[in-house]
Parts: sequence; C-alpha cells; structure tokens
Amino acid sequence: MTDEFSDMFELAPVSLWLEDYSELKQLFDRWRAEGVSDLRMHLRADARRVAECSRCIRVLRVNRRTLELYGAGSLEELVSKLDRVFRDAMFDQHIEEMAQLWDGRTRFSSQTINYSLSGQRLDILLNAQILPGHESDWSRVLLSVEDVTARVQAQHKLAASELYARGLFEHSPVSLWVEDFSAVKRLLDDARMQGINDFRTFTDVHPEFAERCMSEIRVIDVNQQTLTMFGAPDRDTLLKSLDQVFRDDMQASFTEQLIDLWQGKLFQHREVVNYALNGDKLHVLLQFSVLPGHEQLWDLVLVSLTDITARKQAEAYLEFLGKHDVLTKLRNRSFFADELNRIERKGPFPATVVVADLNGLKGANDELGHAAGDALLRRAGEVLGKAIEKPGCASRIGGDEFALLLPGTDERSAEQVIERIQELVELNNQFYGGPKLSFALGAATCVKGDRLEATVNRADQQMYASKRAFYVNGQRDRRKE
Repeated sequence: MTDEFSDMFELAPVSLWLEDYSELKQLFDRWRAEGVSDLRMHLRADARRVAECSRCIRVLRVNRRTLELYGAGSLEELVSKLDRVFRDAMFDQHIEEMAQLWDGRTRFSSQTINYSLSGQRLDILLNAQILPGHESDWSRVLLSVEDVTARVQAQHKLAASELYARGLFEHSPVSLWVEDFSAVKRLLDDARMQGINDFRTFTDVHPEFAERCMSEIRVIDVNQQTLTMFGAPDRDTLLKSLDQVFRDDMQASFTEQLIDLWQGKLFQHREVVNYALNGDKLHVLLQFSVLPGHEQLWDLVLVSLTDITARKQAEAYLEFLGKHDVLTKLRNRSFFADELNRIERKGPFPATVVVADLNGLKGANDELGHAAGDALLRRAGEVLGKAIEKPGCASRIGGDEFALLLPGTDERSAEQVIERIQELVELNNQFYGGPKLSFALGAATCVKGDRLEATVNRADQQMYASKRAFYVNGQRDRRKE
C-alpha cells in the first residue's frame, strides 16, 4: 500500500479493516469437495462450523477510526478481544455474509450489531469488497464499518412513536376518521375563481354543490370505535356503505361545514345526525380539524365523532316532561298556558277552546283502585290526542280536567271536533272493559281582539252545564264523580 493510500486508509472518517480471507476460501473449497451445496443449512446445523469460519479470517490492519469506535488502544488489543466485538446477535448475520461469498459474490453487505470493548452496543452498516487482483484467493478483503447507532435508535424511537400514535388512534373511545379533503378544497377554490362571493346564497341556489363535495371526500382510515359505533363488521364494509351513514338531514349540516371552510375555519365542531348500518339514528358531536402542515391542501383531516345519542334522548325526555303530562302523553298545564298566550298574540283567529271534564274518575278510584283510575285517564288521553290535528293541541290541565286549543277554528269546526270526540269515546268503550269513558264537554270561540282567558271561562261554564245534565239525567251521586 503506497504512502498516499496508506494515509487515506488511516485517516478515513469510517472504520476500515483490511483482512485476509484466504483460509476461509480454502475451507469453502474443502466443503464443496465434501459435497456441501447449501452453506446456510450446513452452518446452522452446527454452530461450531461458524466459529471455524471466523478463525479462518485474519485481521491485517485497521485504521484510527476503528480503534476509536471499538475503544481499543492498538490493533493487537482489538484482535485479542474480538470475541467481545462479535457476539450475540451477529450469528445469523455472519452466516448470511459468508453465504454471499459462497454464492460467488466478490462483495457483501449487511446491517448488524457489534460491541465496543467496553460492552457498548454498536449498530453498524458493513460493506466488504475483495480487492481487485485477489479474487482467486481472497487474500485481501477491505471492510468498511459505519456506525449507524444513532440512526437506528432514532428509527426505533420513530417506530415506537408511530406505534404509540397508532394505539391512541385505534383504541380511542371516540370514533376517529382520517380523511382527504383536497378535492373539496379544489372545488371551493374553483368556485372562488368563478367570482362567487356569497357562498351561503350559492349553496342555497345550488344544493347539488354540497352533494358533489360530499362525494369527493376520501376516507383514509377509521378506528375500531368507528366500526363499533356504526355496527360495521370491518372497515371495507363501512366504507362501501357510507351512503347509509351520511344521509337525510346530514346534508344541511355538511353545507354549514362547507360555509365554515369557505370562511377559513379549519377547526370546527357541531352536533350532527348520522346513522348506524342497521338504521339506528345516531346523534354525534363532530369535531373537524385540518392537521398541522396540511393547511394548504387539506389532504389530511381528522374528524372525531362522539356518540351523544343517550344525552340527546335524555334532553328530549326532559323537554317532553317539561311540556307533557306523563300519564296521558298530552300536553301539560304549563304548555297550555304558554300556548294560550301565544295564540292571543299571534293567532290565527277565530280560535276555539274546548274544555273536557272526565266523568266517573273518583268512582273508579274509590271502587276499583287508583290503577283503574289511571287507566281511565290514559284512555282519555288516547281519545283527545286522536281527536285533533295540528296546529291544535290537547292538554291535561288538572286531575280530571282537559282543554283543547284549536287555533283557526270557528264554531262549526269546533262542533265537528266534539262530534269526533264522542265517536272516539264510543269506539274506546267498545274496545276496553271496565269503567265507561265519558266526558262533560264545553266549547267557546273567540275572534281577534277578544281575550282567550274569557273564552276559556265560557267553555268552562258550558262544560259545567254538561256536567250537571250528566248527573241529572243519570241520577248519579255527584260526590262519587
């Protein structure tokens, strides 16, 4: 080796080894003569053969970087302690290196593990070349060893980080969707270039634009909670059935989402309605975010869906309780009072009030028990609820007292409602056994400018007259009614 190349060898920034593999070649030739054809199988069959191969390799020279890397003071120290350098996880890789030579290659490479003399693990990238002119006897082989420990550790950290992130995504207790909105952004940009300024008016006039945008969304991934929430057996089934998930009133909320995007709101949240694959309605809290670094293209968007169906059902039930009588399912007295005030302010007129008092409730309670009385009240609710149509409403305003508010209804129409009540009562009594259902009814109509409270009082008076007639004609004891 000339002085110039000797200096280059010595001062190279990577670890260099000059080795003699001639004895290894002789060993390989002998094994071939003995009939060995598969070196990998031959070496794995007996680990001592790998050690025999290693003993055939002689280290002729190493450079300064090699001594620094392995923590050796001299070539002699390094060679004497090679059993500390090459151990443990090197076994399989060493077999693969020798197999490359066995297969006729004049160079081989591998990524493997060495150890410094102090025991520090070194991840290395090894490249070896039989030097030109020595192909016949392998007496000069140059090896370069690059320390890639920092890179491998960074890769391991990255892999662990990706695994951690994937675990968070996959096992999140909320539904997560990774989506590509880049096509949606292009459509919005095209609309801007066409001179559209009032995007809300544009979507009102062209609702098909929102449909097209929705069809251009590409779902990249969903997590396990998404499959569970929407009742999908697997990801492919869900993605092929998105028309069942996003339908009906979803378009209106998606249009609002587009309007927000048009205005530059890349983080959004709103309550929307989706559907499970079995048709169940799902109320969800949607949170939408264009991920950092993707603001220019919107090609990576995270959408989270939290199932709030139970909460919405609870809210709906509480709202129902606030406006309804639980037993009869009719409106309650509070709603009746609010509706009375609303109609008095806004109409429409004429408006009619029908007051109904349930006959025989006290007697049913006294003679048959309160369960029978409750059953009679429920039957009353069934009849009065079916007797009217919107915008009219029926309310339970007392223990056995009911009132019907009929906006836009004159006296003649009110008579028809009363006739319908009586017909439904007759049908109800034919269907149910037990106490007979019977109402004392009174009605009054007012025109615009009249007080509805006075109208209610007139209807009350008529009802009481009907009640008295009921007692007189039936010779019933009023104290039992």
